[in-house]
Amino acid sequence: MPAAAFAPAVAFLDSAVAAGAAPGAVLGVSVGGYHFFHATGRLGVADSTVPDSSTVYDLASLTKVVGLTTAVMDAVQAGLLDVDAPVQRYVPAFAGPGKERVTVRHLLTHSSGLPAWRPLHKQSADRASALALADTTPLDTIPGTRFVYSDLGAIVLAQAVEAVRAERLDSLLDRTVFAPLGMASTRFLPPPEWLSRIAPTELDPWRGRILRGEVHDENASRLGGVSGHAGLFGSASDLLAFGDWMLARAAHPDLEPFFRSQDLPRGSSRALGWDTPSRGSSAGRRLSGRSFGHTGFTGTSVWMDPARRLVIVILSNRVHPTRDNARWGPVRRGLADRVARAVPKCRC
Repeated sequence: MPAAAFAPAVAFLDSAVAAGAAPGAVLGVSVGGYHFFHATGRLGVADSTVPDSSTVYDLASLTKVVGLTTAVMDAVQAGLLDVDAPVQRYVPAFAGPGKERVTVRHLLTHSSGLPAWRPLHKQSADRASALALADTTPLDTIPGTRFVYSDLGAIVLAQAVEAVRAERLDSLLDRTVFAPLGMASTRFLPPPEWLSRIAPTELDPWRGRILRGEVHDENASRLGGVSGHAGLFGSASDLLAFGDWMLARAAHPDLEPFFRSQDLPRGSSRALGWDTPSRGSSAGRRLSGRSFGHTGFTGTSVWMDPARRLVIVILSNRVHPTRDNARWGPVRRGLADRVARAVPKCRC
């Protein structure tokens, strides 16, 4: 596709960043394997470097899909994990009233009955005690009856994957996903030599400093920077490669539930791990009903539309220098609409 087709999206992103929606941002688009990138703004208030397709951003909750959900898919395909099995089969420490009814499917669809969050970083001293708190947090509701987007559920699910694989999530993903796909700029715990190309995030009150190269999410930090809910860092170039691969996987009949709304609880847009388009979501209004995607708190998102063979990656550090910036949501939707308008549905 000619780059001019994306001129409206480019102008929209440039305008949003210039107006202060984020210090800088990168848009990546793949159409049938053709890759387009546009970067704008700067890395941070104290770094005027213009980002590019290799700039590394804190992916925040994209960890849940790029990392955790992918690991779950692989474990299901290998016969190691059953999405309808009770979580306690894999994580015996997941204990408390009613938890014997919670399945892996419930965790993937955020319908487990677990609350959204608790301040593990303040209530625990190390990784082991934080996991123990997550595992023993009481349910708020009956499993399967209410949607509550839960970081705690992702923390528990990561333990299930690690148990069946006998390997921590970071090394597992490096070995089975990132290295095979050539995603050399995607990992947990980025090394010091990456620092100059990592976009900073927040001036964090808890840690008392601007975060750069260490995970923004406080609970992920308490977990040593490696968790199922947050902790991954990555670049737009890497995420387009991942998106192309995931579009191919979405055509596999055995994996269809990971990309299709499970209607659990009734009316929810959630697939297994991934989200699907819904009113007001970051998918905008033009992507097809077959699309799937996710967002991250730091200002990241990825959407894939099999009907267009399309991947849209948006990376920003909208939380820099403070998370008190609510202007990024409309930017995601506006970019998705402008990119989708430029890309017709394919005959595939």
